[in-house]
Amino acid sequence: MVQATPLLLVLFLALGAQGLQATEQCKLTGHWQNDLGSNMTIYEVKENGDFTGKYLTAVAVSPLKIVESPLLGSQQLQYLSQPTFGFTVHWNFSDSISVFTGQCFVDKDGKEVLKTMWLLRLHSEKLADDWKATLVGYNIFWRKKELMD
Repeated sequence: MVQATPLLLVLFLALGAQGLQATEQCKLTGHWQNDLGSNMTIYEVKENGDFTGKYLTAVAVSPLKIVESPLLGSQQLQYLSQPTFGFTVHWNFSDSISVFTGQCFVDKDGKEVLKTMWLLRLHSEKLADDWKATLVGYNIFWRKKELMD
C-alpha cells in the first residue's frame, strides 16, 4: 500500500489539474464574437450566477441604425465546468427582444466556445401575424483576443 500512495497522489493531482483547467476556462466574463461578427461583453458573473453585459449585433431585420443593447442573464453554478447559461437582449434600436440559451465548451485545442440557440420575438400588430413574429436560430461564440497595449 505504501508503494501505491505516490501513484495515487500523482493520479489525483493530474485529474485535479484537468478539472481546474476546465473550471478556469469557460468563465463567461469577457469579450466574445460570434460567427456573424456580432460582439458581446459579459461583465462579472455573481456568485448566484447572474450577470449583465452588452451586445452589438452585426445583423438585424430592423431598418433602423444598429446600436449596442443591454443583456441580462444567468449561468448554472460557477463551480461547474462547461456551464449552461441563458440571457435576454433588449434591442435598443427595435421593438423586439431575444433570448439565448447555451453552454460553454472547451474544444480539443483548449479554446472556449459558446454554443447558443436563440429566439427573436418581433412585435406583431395583429394576432393573425403572430405566426411570423418569432425567429429561431443558433450562433457560436469565441472569446475575443485581448489587445495588447
